[in-house]
Amino acid sequence: MTIATHSFDALMNITARPPVVFVRGEGSYLFDDQGRRYLDFVQGWAVNSLGHSPPALVAALSVQAAKLLTPSPAFYNEPSLALAKALTEKSCFDQVFFTNSGAEANEGAIKLARKYGSLHKDGAFEIITFDGSFHGRTLATMSASGKSSFEPLFEPKVPGFHKARLNDLESVKSLIHAKTIAVMLEPVQGEAGVWPATNEFLRELRALTEQHGLLLILDEIQTGMGRTGKLFHYEHAGITPDIMTLGKGIGGGVPLGALLATNKASCFEHGDQGGTFNGNPLMCAAGLAVLNEIAEGDFLKSVAETGLLLASELQRLSARHGLGGVRGEGLLLALDLKRPIGSDVVTAALKDGLLLNSPRPDSLRFMPALNLKREEVAEMIEGLDAILTRMGAARCVA
Repeated sequence: MTIATHSFDALMNITARPPVVFVRGEGSYLFDDQGRRYLDFVQGWAVNSLGHSPPALVAALSVQAAKLLTPSPAFYNEPSLALAKALTEKSCFDQVFFTNSGAEANEGAIKLARKYGSLHKDGAFEIITFDGSFHGRTLATMSASGKSSFEPLFEPKVPGFHKARLNDLESVKSLIHAKTIAVMLEPVQGEAGVWPATNEFLRELRALTEQHGLLLILDEIQTGMGRTGKLFHYEHAGITPDIMTLGKGIGGGVPLGALLATNKASCFEHGDQGGTFNGNPLMCAAGLAVLNEIAEGDFLKSVAETGLLLASELQRLSARHGLGGVRGEGLLLALDLKRPIGSDVVTAALKDGLLLNSPRPDSLRFMPALNLKREEVAEMIEGLDAILTRMGAARCVA
């Protein structure tokens, strides 16, 4: 098979894609239909938490597929019960609703907050979110997002979302009034270029929401499931949110998300929430396999250590090429390029067999597999160094 045999016309043209067709993945590497290998530091945008086609996930899917795909969400199934129990035991939450995506989980969180407001706060429905945030591509989650490119799209937006500034408590305070029911944020704004909320800000925000009787919703779709060195990012700040959403890494490559809530916040009544494929045993078996791997032994310690190594190597590379700082936590990091060359770097990297992501023109984002090897860090740094040197970015010798 050659690339020329493929027709791309039948797929809706919703994003720019290079004419590369991937057919196989293994760990940190992807292989195209020409047999070429690529080192993948994107991993489906932090989706493949254990890398491509990890044995534990493949085995779980194979076993479950032979037993039961779905009995319909009108009945219980073993994998969903097991995964829900494991998630509640390892978090501060009491109940779980499984979804097919992170956006769907966030949509559910918005509905849950509004339901809570209708029951306990005189119909309050407004949610404070943040400039630069990204919560998904449904109409409500786009409305909740603080992504500037979303502003002119699909008007009129869903009302009830007011934007504060990240790490600015006063800007949050100024938006609270009688119709406010919740504050919703990503602990690290991934799509904005990996901008973390400080632990101090998260603690202050938790105290502020408790003071005003508001729900605190954490969108951990990108940060959850070990990505920042803790199973869930809120553990870094030592807080307990009321609602949390998961997606991306929880399925390890299959479509799975989760809406978690404390008993206090969990107020859906029969008929309020549902979905044909929600909590189906095949996806939940995958999620359980991923969670078991991440929660095993020193896995999270290794994520933190590898993250420090990657950050250190990126800082050395930055010093060599006169670039900016390194942001983020664990294995969700960004390198400030200081000028709008991100797209050019990504294009050059693809030609060299290296997959990188540039969420903003002046930055690169790194979301490798959580079981990334030290030699793979070295391989990526060597490749990126060569690209920056060819582009004339090198300004001094390390």
